[in-house]
Amino acid sequence: MPDEAKGTDYLSQVLEAPETAVEKALRPLSFADFSGQGKTKERLEVMVGAASKRGEALNHILLHGPPGLGKTTLAHILAHEMGASLRLTSGPVIDKAGDLAGLLTGLQEGDLLFIDEIHRIPKAVEEYLYSAMEDFRIDIMIDQGPNARSVRLSIPRFTLVGATTRTGLLTAPLRSRFTLQTRLDYYDRATLEKIVRRSCKLLNVAITDDGAAEIAGRARGTPRIANNLINFARDFAEQRADGEITGSVASSALELLEIDRNGLDEMDKRILRLMAQNYKGGPVGLGTVAVAVGEEEHTLEEVHEPYLIQEGYLARTQQGRVLTPKAWATIGIKPESASGQTSLFE
Repeated sequence: MPDEAKGTDYLSQVLEAPETAVEKALRPLSFADFSGQGKTKERLEVMVGAASKRGEALNHILLHGPPGLGKTTLAHILAHEMGASLRLTSGPVIDKAGDLAGLLTGLQEGDLLFIDEIHRIPKAVEEYLYSAMEDFRIDIMIDQGPNARSVRLSIPRFTLVGATTRTGLLTAPLRSRFTLQTRLDYYDRATLEKIVRRSCKLLNVAITDDGAAEIAGRARGTPRIANNLINFARDFAEQRADGEITGSVASSALELLEIDRNGLDEMDKRILRLMAQNYKGGPVGLGTVAVAVGEEEHTLEEVHEPYLIQEGYLARTQQGRVLTPKAWATIGIKPESASGQTSLFE
């Protein structure tokens, strides 16, 4: 694998890899310990408080936003606050109606069912969710042809917590059945510093305020990335320093991962440079960029592009992606005209 791809490998693996034991240990179990996402947290606290007073199960909740921001963590918190059990699964695993029926009939009254990547549930299976969410029953077909018959299964009153990074891929009928639809946004630097210090305390890692600020500034507004950077910085500090993560130690560790002070990794810069040098800053389609940099289109769309757009390096237009003045300044290339046409931001 080319050396220039190391950075994107690291971030992609962080955001797409299964949860580790360390991540489970760092997960807060109450709203009081959960930092950031103020509006979402307040909405969930209202729902939990009301449902607890009534002695009822929570209404269905849809959490959406980029990966690594705490959707699974919030599902664990909801179960803990309600004193209920949590069953976790993901959309691609639920391949047939029988898989869904097995999940639902195994639940107890008031349990939470968390479905990650809910947009990837097959549409034929998704339709079975409609009656389960509204009427707490599911009708499945037994056998085929002349012997086919429908069997109605009653299921306990449960709470479906769906999580997705691609809200637009959810069908309108499914989306409308969630009482609360709330988006998780990237974290600001001050909140991330608080999360970094908490994680270091739980891991017994010595870190200075400068070290926490350095990691928070390069974590792309994402707690999952921040926690993984802590682990690498800890290893770096133990091997090449005195074990304490100072500002300079954290900077050296993250430079080794090719993550700069703005949180941009080598793949981010490759994307920006390619658009500047080969396509005069755009507009250019995402598929073209993916082929040119040798990366999967969904990885660019879910891992790299959201941060580049959020931070003002890229803009979406009807014709395609376009570099902004901030991107030109970051890669140190002067905007040029393409075929007599000037970049939209020139």
